[in-house]
Amino acid sequence: MGSGLAMADGQLNMIVFVLALVTTLFLQILSNLANDYGDFVKGTDNDERVGPDRTMQSGLVTKDEMIRAMWVIALLCSVFGVWLIYEGTLGLNLTKGLLFAILGLTAMGAAVKYTMGKNPYGYAGLGDVFVFLFFGWLGVIGSYFLHTHSFDSKILLPASAIGLFTTAVLNINNMRDHEADAKSGKNTLVVRIGIRWAKRYHFLLNFFGVFFIIWFLISDVKSIWIFLIGFVLFIKPSRDILKISDFKNLDSFLKKQAIATFLFTIFFVIISNL
Repeated sequence: MGSGLAMADGQLNMIVFVLALVTTLFLQILSNLANDYGDFVKGTDNDERVGPDRTMQSGLVTKDEMIRAMWVIALLCSVFGVWLIYEGTLGLNLTKGLLFAILGLTAMGAAVKYTMGKNPYGYAGLGDVFVFLFFGWLGVIGSYFLHTHSFDSKILLPASAIGLFTTAVLNINNMRDHEADAKSGKNTLVVRIGIRWAKRYHFLLNFFGVFFIIWFLISDVKSIWIFLIGFVLFIKPSRDILKISDFKNLDSFLKKQAIATFLFTIFFVIISNL
C-alpha cells in the first residue's frame, strides 16, 4: 500500500519496494516462530486448541531448534532492514536514518514480545493495538516515506484501513481460539469482551477499513469501484461471521481475510494509479 501510494505520486523506488517486501516477510516469519514458541512454553497450545497444530505442539521442532531458527530470521531481518533504511534515507540527514533504525528494532521486538517473555502484550489483550500500529501506520506511512522522503497526512486514511484489515485477521484467529485462550490465561481482546461483541467488533474493523479508503478517494468517481470490491471482499464475509457458532469454521474466514486484504490493496493501487 505504501509503495502503491508512492507510485501514484510518481516516486516509486523499486529497490525500496523489494527490500521493504523482503524485510516485512522476515518480520512476519519471526513473529510466527516466536508465537509458536511462546504459546507452547506457556501451555496455550494444547489439545483443546481449535486451529491447526503448530510445529512445537506437534513435536516437529524442539525448543533449541526454534530458538536457533528465530536467531537466523532475526539476523536476516536486521540485514535487509539496515539495507532498506540505507536505500530509503539516501540524501537525508542521519537523524532520520537513526529514527527508522529504532522503529525497525521496535518492530522486531514487537514481533517477539507478542507471546514471549514474562509479560507478553498478546496475553494482556493489546495485540490488536500493536497490529494496527505496526501493520498499518508504521508499515504504510513508513514505506511511503522511504520512497518519497515526505509525509502527507492524507496517507493516514489508507494506512488506517490496512491496519484495521490486518487487525481483523488477528481477531478471527482470536475468536477461533478464545475458549482455549481463556482457560490458559491468554486474555486476548476477544476473551475480554466476549465472542458476541468480538463478532460485532470484527464487522466494524472491516466496515471502517473500507470507509477510510472511500474517504481517501471521495472526490474520485473511481471510489464506487472500491466500495463494490470492499463489499464483496470484506462486508459480506463479516456479516457471515456474525452467524457462526462453530468456531472451527473460522479457519476458512482467516484465510479469506488475509487474501482479501492483499487483493483489495492490489485493486486500490491499480485504481489509484489509473
